[in-house]
Amino acid sequence: MINWVRVALCGMLLVMVSLVLMPVQILCLWLGLKPRRWLPRHWHRVACLLLGLRVRVHGELDRRRPLLLSANHVSWKDILVLSSVADVVFVAKSDVKSWPIFGLLARLQASVFVEREQKRTTGHQVNDIGRRLADGEIVVLFPEGTTSDGNRLLDIKTSLFGAAASAVPQSPTGVVHVQPLAISYTGIHGMPMGRYHRPIAAWPGDIGLVPHLLGVLREGALEVDVDFGEAVDYDRHANRKEVSRLIEQRIRKMLSDRLRGRSRSAAKGEPAPALSAAPDIPSDAQRSR
Repeated sequence: MINWVRVALCGMLLVMVSLVLMPVQILCLWLGLKPRRWLPRHWHRVACLLLGLRVRVHGELDRRRPLLLSANHVSWKDILVLSSVADVVFVAKSDVKSWPIFGLLARLQASVFVEREQKRTTGHQVNDIGRRLADGEIVVLFPEGTTSDGNRLLDIKTSLFGAAASAVPQSPTGVVHVQPLAISYTGIHGMPMGRYHRPIAAWPGDIGLVPHLLGVLREGALEVDVDFGEAVDYDRHANRKEVSRLIEQRIRKMLSDRLRGRSRSAAKGEPAPALSAAPDIPSDAQRSR
């Protein structure tokens, strides 16, 4: 009974925050105002708090631009987690538009929707991503193309890394920076998360979105670690497949080390900083001052 009361209260609070921020975001998108980039971060921080997602950040977001982030993909919660720590936009499948709740959020965050089955439109989609990168937006790519069980990294698809190549000619330095990052769901109710609880963290796709969301709300205590790795410079001489292999290796190692407790902070016995204690990553508006 208590869990359901909590679910109802969290839902009501999130609706109230959404009713305040969403009209502002819509107006900013319509007028092309800068707050459109950082307003979603505040909404997602509130969402993580209400859902019980405790986010710990390790390493730093690369401050150079253009910047393409490449991450493993475990669940729809990845969107909330990454959006709560940086001002980002996502590359998403076109069918995400029709998802309840998250389809609207994706549009409000100005996500780049792609038709992966439509080969004829691939070039246009890659150019769109490249343009967004060249404009200074931080674009997040999930190169696995689907969600995993959270225990491993699936083989990544290299095609959308072409977005980095398309942004190179528009980059002031002739370089696009591709930074790997790993999202690891490591704890539940203060205890290490084993395979038994992994279905709560992961969303393999054969479970409905709403039932899975309710399950996360009922638990209300998941710990998530976000590891930023060393970026790879992509210039006009770079080989797309070689860059993607290097990014894959770095994501795989960070994920494996974090899940096995072999990360640097864990080895030293140092507690990782919680999201609430982590310093804000400067927005584009702040960097331009």
